[in-house]
Amino acid sequence: MIVAGAGIAGLTSALAFARSGFHVTLLEQAERLEETGAGIQLSPNATRILTELGVGERLRPFVVTPQGLRVRNGRTGRQLVHMPLGETVAARYGAPYWSIHRGDLQAALAAAVAGDININLKLGRRMEEFDVHGNNISVSSRSRTGVWHEQGDALIAADGLWSVARALIGSGDTPRFVRRVAWRALIPAEQAAAEFREPLIHLWLGADAHVVHYPVKAGALINIVVIVDDSWHAPGWSAPANRADLLARLPAQRWAPQLLELLNAPATWLRWALYSRRPLHRWSQGRVALIGDAAHPMLPYLAQGAAMAIEDAAIAARCLAQKPDDAAAALKAYGAVRRARANKVQRLAARNGQRYHFGRLNGMVRDTAMRLMGGTRLLQHYDWIYDWRPPATLSLS
Repeated sequence: MIVAGAGIAGLTSALAFARSGFHVTLLEQAERLEETGAGIQLSPNATRILTELGVGERLRPFVVTPQGLRVRNGRTGRQLVHMPLGETVAARYGAPYWSIHRGDLQAALAAAVAGDININLKLGRRMEEFDVHGNNISVSSRSRTGVWHEQGDALIAADGLWSVARALIGSGDTPRFVRRVAWRALIPAEQAAAEFREPLIHLWLGADAHVVHYPVKAGALINIVVIVDDSWHAPGWSAPANRADLLARLPAQRWAPQLLELLNAPATWLRWALYSRRPLHRWSQGRVALIGDAAHPMLPYLAQGAAMAIEDAAIAARCLAQKPDDAAAALKAYGAVRRARANKVQRLAARNGQRYHFGRLNGMVRDTAMRLMGGTRLLQHYDWIYDWRPPATLSLS
């Protein structure tokens, strides 16, 4: 088994396949795995799988268990709804809801990979092409020293939004800029107001922008993400950004002073342009399958990007474990099982992005609806996401 890409999707896939009895070669283009990215939210559908893979205890020293999601009007600061998390979620779904720095999640997954004798991680290897020979697949990867060839029964392509494998299996689409830019920063918790150090996820909704912030690193840091309507669209994940440029996009008369005070705290900001891709009707071709962002990049308005990749890994491993002698059929079944759910989450995330940036009139309607719904009903609205778990058996016919 060959997995291309050692992000969250690839590392989780390697672990899931190894736990299912496969020997895995994991290729990663980076020379070393480094702590990168921002905070992420792990809902119960993800933490359940991570725990089953033996990663849960590695994560516990680094996570925060948010006690709720507090949604506020960005201009007035007024609370619209408080959705319970914490013990309510753990009791309702049988697994916790965590916030964590992406680097801590990746480090825990990488440590589990390093400790598994069935996984061979090869860094500095960028997948370039593959070729199928009967019951085997050959994957070519490039390093600083030349081109390497790996042989396996199947290829799981976890190579992200700009996936090479997606193009090679015949998808002619390219990532589409959605005219939104995300700005992110981390600050020591002591630099934030006391209310923002609490174990809560804060979501502020405003015209043409919204803000999310919550504690990570066991509460030591506050992760801040601001998403604004914008035309800047350079590719990449970590372009240096200027705080003054961000604040210029958030006029003081349209945003609550306590929020602007928080946004003025970080001296260093990074930004990345948001892209989407159309849903695919086919996630695999023969012995090659896409996983995570390569198959279904998620806009970050539902906090499900990492969770969907983790779900993918669990199902792909189970399909191949049930049908190890017919990788093509197993991977086709994996796509059939996952496609409708992932596409639905993609659509809902995009719809949330529209709602979050409503103008004044539509925003008033949205705010009223959220207040009337209340936190408990809002949580129930996500039952179909959070209560998901891998089926004990899968029909692969």
